[in-house]
Amino acid sequence: MKRRDFIKTTSLAGVGAGLTILNFPVFGKQAPSNKIVLGVMGVNSRGNWLAQVAAKLPGAEIGYICDVEDGAIEKGLKAVAGAQDRKPAVIKDIRKLLERKDFDALIVAAPDHWHAPAAIMGTAAGKHVYVEKPCAHNPHEGELLVAAAKKYNRLVQMGNQRRSWPNLQQAVKEVKEQGILGKVHYGRGWYVNDRQPIGTGKKIPVPSTLDWDLWQGPAPRKDYLDNIVHYNWHWRWHWGTSETCNNATHELDCLRWFMDLEYPTKVTSAGGRYSFSGDDWETPDTQTLNFEFEGNKAIAWEGRSCDPFTLEGSGRGFAIFGEQGALYNSGGDSYKIVDNKNKVVKEVKQAANPNQSVTNTVSPAGEFYDAVHLNNFLESIRGKATLNSEINTGYKSTLLCLLGNIAQRTGRILHTDPANGRILNDKEAMKLWSREYEKGWMPKI
Repeated sequence: MKRRDFIKTTSLAGVGAGLTILNFPVFGKQAPSNKIVLGVMGVNSRGNWLAQVAAKLPGAEIGYICDVEDGAIEKGLKAVAGAQDRKPAVIKDIRKLLERKDFDALIVAAPDHWHAPAAIMGTAAGKHVYVEKPCAHNPHEGELLVAAAKKYNRLVQMGNQRRSWPNLQQAVKEVKEQGILGKVHYGRGWYVNDRQPIGTGKKIPVPSTLDWDLWQGPAPRKDYLDNIVHYNWHWRWHWGTSETCNNATHELDCLRWFMDLEYPTKVTSAGGRYSFSGDDWETPDTQTLNFEFEGNKAIAWEGRSCDPFTLEGSGRGFAIFGEQGALYNSGGDSYKIVDNKNKVVKEVKQAANPNQSVTNTVSPAGEFYDAVHLNNFLESIRGKATLNSEINTGYKSTLLCLLGNIAQRTGRILHTDPANGRILNDKEAMKLWSREYEKGWMPKI
């Protein structure tokens, strides 16, 4: 889809007010006065998609692509070629990219172990940052990222796109302001997929097309194996954060949002590598998380990475239960409300979106629903809007997933401080609050 067609489509879809070219001040020294120039870090998969979407938004331009693998760079350049006239410059090293003064904001979509360090470096370099979920590989660097955004006075938005979806925004008002469900007390989310075994990695020479040292970046060095790049790092604790941070972040964020929850008081996890065995997959493929909060509220999440059987007729979604009824979401920008007799009293469906697929690893929601969240980020930079998911909000939702991972890895029930989410009276669990970093790469603010 060309830029002019995309603008027309999104305007007709009902969010045109935010998708018009405005006159606003120069941000980068070489940026035209009607553009925000973006650098995108990590363009093999999700970042490739975000680059395409951002390049089509009015007043936005992809000025730089940053990746460490030649094939990904080629994909990234191709992705934006039809959406803008300017060919992005390529800089492989994020440190070199952030020395540039002629771009305004950084999109971080590299592997999870890069998210917080790159975002922190971005804010320190004076860039606004859009960071994909999860915003951190461990709680400590998430805390640092929140502090960095404040210290350097930069806007940092996490990619939990549902915060910008119009129907869910409407549903939140009905639940929180209008009390359509009465007092809410319990919520539950779920995600399923049909992922296959990843095999046992073989130690082979690093491909000439990949800078393995830069790919590892903040993570302590390990040998290159043939089953890590590009996706299977998700299931290795050294770089990844399990299906919890990969996907539960979205539903747990919605539960926090709808139920007005902050930090939990108790966290439990059950599960493991149940569907398959004998491969390099370390994180759970089957997992249930439970969180308790002050005010007699609780939420839960069920993930089955390798069992595609749906719940409530959907591969992902969430439900909220209150004294007067329940709200169900089936993964997209839609919801239905039922009363205590299980009768549907209201149903809101999202606009038709042929690109939607809950098991699509690049964009389950489709182009429009990523565009509105990115556009909220851009409009906030211009001073025309407020971030829908500023980093303090994004970190709180990420923290639930990270606490679930810690509970799973330690086999312990975690008791946490409702003021900040920190683990109480458990030195062993707190060892996973942070991680070891490669020398010279520890995040600092």
